[in-house]
Amino acid sequence: MTPAQLSALHAAAFTQSRPWSEQEFADLLASPFCFVVGDATGFALGRVIAGEAELLTIATHPDTRRQGRGRHWLTAFETQAQTLAATEAFLEVAADNAPAIALYQSAGYEDRAIRSGYYQRPDGSRIDARVMAKRLP
Repeated sequence: MTPAQLSALHAAAFTQSRPWSEQEFADLLASPFCFVVGDATGFALGRVIAGEAELLTIATHPDTRRQGRGRHWLTAFETQAQTLAATEAFLEVAADNAPAIALYQSAGYEDRAIRSGYYQRPDGSRIDARVMAKRLP
């Protein structure tokens, strides 16, 4: 997927927070540590450094939600991370994003920390981030 495609899909999926720009995606993908798995229905963007995988963002197009696409991209992220020798994965999720939290918990992620006021909403309010992690097989 191109940075433009990633940015457009991210904007469609993230209406409660600032979507990432084409340039931000281009900059991340220029790193040898970053990778993306995805198609027109969604994607997961991650990076692996020193055996640790970070899910930077995951998005599904609003038209394909509630069809298992998020779980599909999360699994694809984990598979690629393992291919790149990751033994643990972690992510951050907005504390008020109940569907994403449920997905991550059902996939074996557990809470590790809270980042207070990490996300800013369009109205200026701030939401905590839950840091979640799991061991990869």
